[in-house]
Amino acid sequence: MQWLPWRERRVPRSLRGNLYAPVGEPPKFNGPAQRDINFTALFPAVREVTAGSTIDLGSLIWWLFLIYMILLPLWPQMQYRNLQAARLKVLARLSRKRNSTVITMIHRQESIGFFGIPFYKFINMEDSEEVLRAIRMAPKDKPIDLIVHTPGGLVLAATQIAKALHDHPAETRVIVPHYAMSGGTLIALAADKIIMDPHAVLGPVDPQLGQYPGPSIVRAVEKKGVDKVDDQTLILADVAEKAIGQVRGLVYGLLKDRYGEDKARELARALTEGRWTHDYPITYEHAKELGLHVESGVPEEVYALMELYKQPMKQRGTVEFMPYPSKGEGSE
Repeated sequence: MQWLPWRERRVPRSLRGNLYAPVGEPPKFNGPAQRDINFTALFPAVREVTAGSTIDLGSLIWWLFLIYMILLPLWPQMQYRNLQAARLKVLARLSRKRNSTVITMIHRQESIGFFGIPFYKFINMEDSEEVLRAIRMAPKDKPIDLIVHTPGGLVLAATQIAKALHDHPAETRVIVPHYAMSGGTLIALAADKIIMDPHAVLGPVDPQLGQYPGPSIVRAVEKKGVDKVDDQTLILADVAEKAIGQVRGLVYGLLKDRYGEDKARELARALTEGRWTHDYPITYEHAKELGLHVESGVPEEVYALMELYKQPMKQRGTVEFMPYPSKGEGSE
């Protein structure tokens, strides 16, 4: 062990020759001088603070306020990091239980901004990049469980995710604990199995052009006649027809291997022709009636995971509940 003597000019005379410290370790006091250490001599700042008989309360309050203002903007980020760690633990447990690669695409309003400002989330290109990367890194001989909770989003991003999931060699399963609308349904259709909560919902995948459903634009032109609508509406109708055909062909391509050509064509038409409003909830029972391969049995870990995606407290509603006491719990 290497020893490094302290510089004597920085040490009181009574301690000279008795104070040594190995490199990287705190100093050690040897000999009788240890009993007579005067820390105010070693640390002048301590002497200055203890010299006064009163504490400057104003300065103390100012420093506490300054520390509070520094930590306040960082608090949401600290909370978010703790949430991420908790989520990873649940995901690891679920992955071991199901012997699969578990991927999540959960869109909720969360306070993760610098000042805790909530952000609204939809399927976007960043989601597409991250999910594609996860699928690409997943073992080819292991199943994939994709947990989806989303109102929808960009058709392009949802299409990329759906095709990547469809092309995975091993079994693929999409788990829907609450809802997977629009683009979320498109992704679910690409999986071998759709596992839904009994009260979860899917939705139609008819394309939307701005604030108008594509099928409704086409019908409006058909009812009024081409000679009675303006050029802009005609252009919208042309784009809508193309969009409907593109999405319908995509759905057919995702389904034909598992449902057969006739059934795939039937499902593709039902989900894209504008039979329902775009926010129409396709329940578990309705999905079965349509002939989709859905089953119940969402793992408990998925519900535990959703508990870690809470909405910001100031944005949440007033719903509270008290679980019924479990058997054996005594009453007061």
